[in-house]
Amino acid sequence: MAGNTFGNLFKLTTFGESHGEALGGILEGCPAGVSIDENFIADELARRKPGQSAITTQRKEQDKVHFYSGIFEGKTTGTPIGFVIYNTNQKSKDYDHIKSVYRPSHADFTYDKKYGIRDYRGGGRSSARETACRVVGGAIAKLYLKNISFFAYTTQVGSIQLDANEGLNREEREKNPVRVPHAQKAMEMERLIKKIRKEGDTIGGVVACEIKGLPAGLGEPVFDKLHAQLGKAMLSINAVKGFEIGSGFAAATMRGSEHNDLFNTDLSTQTNYSGGVQGGISNGMPIHFRVAFKPVATLMQKQNTVDTNQKAVVMQGKGRHDPCVVPRAVPIVEAMAALVVADFDLLQKRFTK
Repeated sequence: MAGNTFGNLFKLTTFGESHGEALGGILEGCPAGVSIDENFIADELARRKPGQSAITTQRKEQDKVHFYSGIFEGKTTGTPIGFVIYNTNQKSKDYDHIKSVYRPSHADFTYDKKYGIRDYRGGGRSSARETACRVVGGAIAKLYLKNISFFAYTTQVGSIQLDANEGLNREEREKNPVRVPHAQKAMEMERLIKKIRKEGDTIGGVVACEIKGLPAGLGEPVFDKLHAQLGKAMLSINAVKGFEIGSGFAAATMRGSEHNDLFNTDLSTQTNYSGGVQGGISNGMPIHFRVAFKPVATLMQKQNTVDTNQKAVVMQGKGRHDPCVVPRAVPIVEAMAALVVADFDLLQKRFTK
């Protein structure tokens, strides 16, 4: 199976399945001497872990990371960092009923066609549980990029969304289970998710992310543009269906005279429709992008589908599932953004030596 590694210089390879013994990863390229704050990494994992609130899956995993290499006396050594997160609360019997059934909009059919075999227990490698490893890698990237901040937050659930002119309170984000930096909108979104869950259904949403402190000059022209790599990173996250940066799709309705970011004398820009990236290279302005997540494919409702013999059957989801992935996706978006920036930072340092 290819495609398990992300990055060129700051490189993360992950392994493991949702209902296997463990998940894990190897992080290569992290420079020596980076102070590793294990409490910070644990906090990042806690923001993603299951069972954290009434609106997430009730699977109970501590998601404690065990480091086996690359760290000595609290600092990175420059060698590969190996880590493992053990699974402790699998209920694989919850998936016995789909052993020979293709769930609608899941990877069951495509994995079967590609490999001739699939791990039906929670989706195996296609499960979003794999993203725990990305959060570990992203947390270490953040520790390396100590002067750059990453702030992602929920901006929309279903049809409820934050307006551009609504004030955001960063401190509010971690005070509510939806991770919205706005108390009133958080309550509205939480009520919607609970209603959807009672109906046995699911709902999608949008996560916005801001990166501050990034110097001008990161990114490579043509095929490895900064925003192209951010787009690849976000689209690699489970359930992501869309990515836009800066003005995004709204740019299609604007004139150039409206959209151009005019320079100030200090080389900042008066507007930021570019989203902090021009010509594929950071321009020193904050990077703004948005990521759209589809509704979770597992429903607690009966659905028509087919089995592995192409016979029509009726199935219904069982077990523990998120009615909306967006609240737990917030730290994953930050982690993938940090991995992208760390990779470009190392590339820039190599280029300028």
